[in-house]
Amino acid sequence: MSQEIQETSINKDIAKNWVSSSKFIFYVSVFALLSLVLGNCTKLFSSGFKKATVEVNPSSQYKPEYK
Repeated sequence: MSQEIQETSINKDIAKNWVSSSKFIFYVSVFALLSLVLGNCTKLFSSGFKKATVEVNPSSQYKPEYK
């Protein structure tokens, strides 16, 4: 009787039961990946793409202006 109780407690241990531990690790990794993607999308949406104003030499423009 005592052996049966010990076996059921061993089955619930994450280090001994690879099936339940792999499910747990899979769900934690999926949750972490989704939270990172959602956080990055939220940050990108709030900040947006800001167009930089770059100064270009007049001689290297599409219609160059020479001196």
